[in-house]
Amino acid sequence: MSKILKIHELEKTYNSGSKKLTVLHSISFDVEQGSTFSIIGPSGSGKTTLLGLCAGLDQPDSGTVELCGQNLSELDEDQRAQLRNKEVGFIFQDFQLLPTLTALENVIVPLELQGVKNASKKGIELLNKVGLGDRFHHYPSQLSGGEQQRVALARAFSTSPSILFADEPTGNLDEETGEKVIKLLFELNKEAGTTLVIISHDLDLANRTQQILRLKGGKIISNEKTVA
Repeated sequence: MSKILKIHELEKTYNSGSKKLTVLHSISFDVEQGSTFSIIGPSGSGKTTLLGLCAGLDQPDSGTVELCGQNLSELDEDQRAQLRNKEVGFIFQDFQLLPTLTALENVIVPLELQGVKNASKKGIELLNKVGLGDRFHHYPSQLSGGEQQRVALARAFSTSPSILFADEPTGNLDEETGEKVIKLLFELNKEAGTTLVIISHDLDLANRTQQILRLKGGKIISNEKTVA
């Protein structure tokens, strides 16, 4: 199976006052296309920093990231943005919906940016799939947290991304609502054949993926396949 994400010897350092703080130390791993993969670790372990590097939202101080066959260090900012728009989906802990747009408008924004015809039709299909067929015209403020995250799921899958990064997707939800969102996430992901990378501190969630990378203090402490 081909590798959709190849990470080699990543290092990332930030200036903290007069000191330098190394957040990631010599990180290397691969993610197979079509697989489910989780990155877990306690707060401050470097998970979110690593996600930003994997998706080309930030650049490492050294090492390489190859995403969908492209070495991100060889691309300029515009080229990285084009690659993300075409190949990458995101789900965030805080939903990141646009407050002035309805549920349907939030879902079809990425499609319209890509110039997709019949964007509304696809958006309606996706909102029906996530159980929000009666919420098309509701604004985020009129939706519960679980409903907002389901809108975010529909938006993430709207462009049929090759790889989807989910950063603490249930972090702001209660246990029951979070369980429903995760079930939907895995169902949509399986149907679409997308590669799913979940960043979490939740071991139960990680155990549903096929591979678990554990971080601590910015270092990999294990990288193991599961029975999922």
